[in-house]
Amino acid sequence: MAKDQSASAPANPTDAKGQPAPQISFDSERIAALYSNFARVTGSPEELIIDFGLNPQPFGGQTEAVPISQRIVMNYYTAKRFLGALQMAVQRHEQAFGVLETDVNKRVVSGGAPKK
Repeated sequence: MAKDQSASAPANPTDAKGQPAPQISFDSERIAALYSNFARVTGSPEELIIDFGLNPQPFGGQTEAVPISQRIVMNYYTAKRFLGALQMAVQRHEQAFGVLETDVNKRVVSGGAPKK
C-alpha cells in the first residue's frame, strides 16, 4: 500500500500542551480525485453534511438542479479542524499569488475573460 505524509505538516508537530503530536500516515492507493465547482453545507446538532457537485452553468444560467456527486459527513470537531486547515491553505495561496476574489462578477469582464 502506498503511504504519503502531509507536505504541509511541520517537521516536529506538537499538541496544545507542547507534547509531540502523533505521526499519522495516509494510504492514498485507492483515492479518487474529483472536481467540484459547487458545495452546499447543511447540518444537524451532531454533524455537518457537505455536498459537492458540478454546476453546468456556474455563471448564473438557469439549471434545474445541480447534480450532487459526493457527500462528506463529519462531526463538528473534525469540521473545525478542517476549517482551520482550509483557512491556512487559502492564506498561504493568497500570500503567494494575491487575494482570491470570490465574487464572479468582479473577476470577469463581458465575454468571459478574466480581468487583468
